[in-house]
Amino acid sequence: MRQECRFFESRTYRSGETVRKCDLDLAPEAPWRCPDDCPAFQPRLADVNWTHGTLVTPPTPPAPKAEGIAELLDAAEEIVNAAAPGILAEVEAGGGHRTGRRGWRRFFGRS
Repeated sequence: MRQECRFFESRTYRSGETVRKCDLDLAPEAPWRCPDDCPAFQPRLADVNWTHGTLVTPPTPPAPKAEGIAELLDAAEEIVNAAAPGILAEVEAGGGHRTGRRGWRRFFGRS
Protein backbone atom coordinates (compact mmCIF):
# COMPACT_ATOMS: atom_id res chain seq x y z
CA MET A 1 0.00 0.00 0.00
CA ARG A 2 1.08 3.58 -0.47
CA GLN A 3 2.10 4.63 3.02
CA GLU A 4 2.71 8.16 1.76
CA CYS A 5 -1.01 8.62 0.95
CA ARG A 6 -3.00 10.72 3.40
CA PHE A 7 -5.77 8.07 3.46
CA PHE A 8 -3.44 5.21 4.47
CA GLU A 9 -3.96 4.10 8.06
CA SER A 10 -1.96 1.64 10.08
CA ARG A 11 -2.53 0.40 13.61
CA THR A 12 -0.41 -2.11 15.55
CA TYR A 13 -2.06 -4.01 18.40
CA ARG A 14 -0.45 -5.38 21.58
CA SER A 15 -0.34 -8.84 19.99
CA GLY A 16 1.99 -7.41 17.33
CA GLU A 17 -0.59 -7.73 14.57
CA THR A 18 -0.75 -4.69 12.31
CA VAL A 19 -3.79 -3.53 10.35
CA ARG A 20 -3.17 -1.56 7.17
CA LYS A 21 -6.07 -0.02 5.32
CA CYS A 22 -7.38 2.76 3.14
CA ASP A 23 -9.68 5.07 5.12
CA LEU A 24 -11.79 5.51 1.97
CA ASP A 25 -12.00 1.72 1.36
CA LEU A 26 -10.64 2.20 -2.16
CA ALA A 27 -7.94 -0.49 -1.97
CA PRO A 28 -9.63 -3.80 -2.81
CA GLU A 29 -6.35 -5.67 -2.30
CA ALA A 30 -5.47 -4.07 1.05
CA PRO A 31 -3.16 -4.51 2.88
CA TRP A 32 -0.92 -5.42 -0.05
CA ARG A 33 -1.70 -2.97 -2.84
CA CYS A 34 -3.50 0.23 -3.70
CA PRO A 35 -4.81 0.67 -7.24
CA ASP A 36 -2.09 2.14 -9.46
CA ASP A 37 -4.43 4.84 -10.72
CA CYS A 38 -6.29 5.58 -7.47
CA PRO A 39 -8.24 8.82 -8.02
CA ALA A 40 -8.15 9.69 -4.31
CA PHE A 41 -4.37 9.49 -3.82
CA GLN A 42 -3.08 12.56 -2.01
CA PRO A 43 0.37 12.78 -0.47
CA ARG A 44 0.59 13.27 3.28
CA LEU A 45 1.48 16.83 4.13
CA ALA A 46 1.92 16.68 7.90
CA ASP A 47 5.04 14.52 7.90
CA VAL A 48 6.99 16.16 5.09
CA ASN A 49 10.69 16.28 6.07
CA TRP A 50 10.04 14.54 9.40
CA THR A 51 12.49 11.98 10.66
CA HIS A 52 10.69 8.83 11.73
CA GLY A 53 11.86 6.88 14.77
CA THR A 54 11.27 3.27 15.72
CA LEU A 55 7.48 3.59 15.57
CA VAL A 56 7.44 3.28 11.78
CA THR A 57 4.84 0.89 10.35
CA PRO A 58 6.20 -2.68 10.23
CA PRO A 59 6.74 -4.08 6.75
CA THR A 60 3.70 -5.46 4.97
CA PRO A 61 3.62 -9.28 4.96
CA PRO A 62 4.08 -10.93 1.57
CA ALA A 63 0.97 -11.12 -0.58
CA PRO A 64 -0.61 -14.53 -1.15
CA LYS A 65 0.62 -16.29 -4.25
CA ALA A 66 -2.86 -16.61 -5.71
CA GLU A 67 -4.88 -14.64 -8.18
CA GLY A 68 -8.15 -13.07 -7.09
CA ILE A 69 -7.01 -11.54 -3.81
CA ALA A 70 -9.72 -8.88 -4.04
CA GLU A 71 -12.39 -11.55 -4.54
CA LEU A 72 -11.10 -13.53 -1.54
CA LEU A 73 -11.16 -10.44 0.67
CA ASP A 74 -14.67 -9.57 -0.57
CA ALA A 75 -15.86 -13.08 0.33
CA ALA A 76 -14.37 -12.74 3.84
CA GLU A 77 -16.08 -9.36 4.25
CA GLU A 78 -19.41 -10.88 3.21
CA ILE A 79 -19.03 -13.58 5.90
CA VAL A 80 -18.41 -10.96 8.57
CA ASN A 81 -21.27 -8.78 7.35
CA ALA A 82 -23.63 -11.77 7.36
CA ALA A 83 -22.73 -12.59 10.98
CA ALA A 84 -23.03 -9.01 12.27
CA PRO A 85 -26.86 -8.75 12.50
CA GLY A 86 -27.07 -11.94 14.56
CA ILE A 87 -24.35 -10.78 16.92
CA LEU A 88 -26.01 -7.38 17.37
CA ALA A 89 -29.38 -9.03 18.03
CA GLU A 90 -27.78 -11.28 20.65
CA VAL A 91 -26.17 -8.34 22.43
CA GLU A 92 -29.37 -6.28 22.33
CA ALA A 93 -31.34 -9.25 23.70
CA GLY A 94 -29.24 -9.15 26.85
CA GLY A 95 -26.32 -11.38 26.08
CA GLY A 96 -24.58 -10.25 29.26
CA HIS A 97 -23.58 -6.76 28.17
CA ARG A 98 -25.32 -3.50 29.00
CA THR A 99 -26.10 -1.47 25.92
CA GLY A 100 -27.67 1.90 25.41
CA ARG A 101 -27.41 5.13 27.33
CA ARG A 102 -29.08 3.88 30.50
CA GLY A 103 -26.29 1.33 31.04
CA TRP A 104 -23.66 4.04 30.77
CA ARG A 105 -25.52 6.26 33.25
CA ARG A 106 -25.50 3.47 35.79
CA PHE A 107 -21.82 2.88 35.20
CA PHE A 108 -20.98 6.51 35.87
CA GLY A 109 -23.38 6.79 38.83
CA ARG A 110 -26.00 8.94 37.11
CA SER A 111 -29.69 8.17 37.12
